[in-house]
Amino acid sequence: MSKPKIAVIISSIRPTRFGDKPAKWIADHVAARGDADVEIVDLKDYPLPLFDAAASDFWMPTPNETAAKWQAKLNEFDGYIVVTAEYNRSITGALKNAIDWAYKPFMKKAVAFVGYGSVGGARAIEHLRNIMVELQAVPVRHAVHIGGSDFIPIMMGQKSWDDSKGNFDPFVPEMLDNLLWWTNATRTARQADAAAAAKAA
Repeated sequence: MSKPKIAVIISSIRPTRFGDKPAKWIADHVAARGDADVEIVDLKDYPLPLFDAAASDFWMPTPNETAAKWQAKLNEFDGYIVVTAEYNRSITGALKNAIDWAYKPFMKKAVAFVGYGSVGGARAIEHLRNIMVELQAVPVRHAVHIGGSDFIPIMMGQKSWDDSKGNFDPFVPEMLDNLLWWTNATRTARQADAAAAAKAA
């Protein structure tokens, strides 16, 4: 069986964003394990309009070409790591809008989180976990939280991510262990469902 494929989603599209740095860092951790393939998926590459479809893709085909490309990209993966900033105690508007355009790709797949902000993106991640439950995804318990004492000096130009990322390495193995366990479990179950449906057809 081929290795599962994990997407690392960068959820901020601001030109001064920080998220691309921990995204590359966590993707390198996944690649180093050797038990999964990984790809960074950047919301900047999918300039989605505000969600204005008559219904979500759970109910009807998507009328927007960019949204269809976004869904097709997400469909390539067996699990996800969302790298999220915290904006006003929640996730970025760009991420929420992107999720509203893509319900079905997340169904019955595992999702882990890397958050950053004054309290490590904890409030944003809690909101995101609830959203993922509604999408019928499996949000794992473990996450990496990059707090203000590390994040703010980087944003102020007082130090770099390379100065701080080692502080977070110890939290990665358990998160990835859980993500890959659930990714493999849900992947196996989805394949069994597909086989049963094909047999019944």
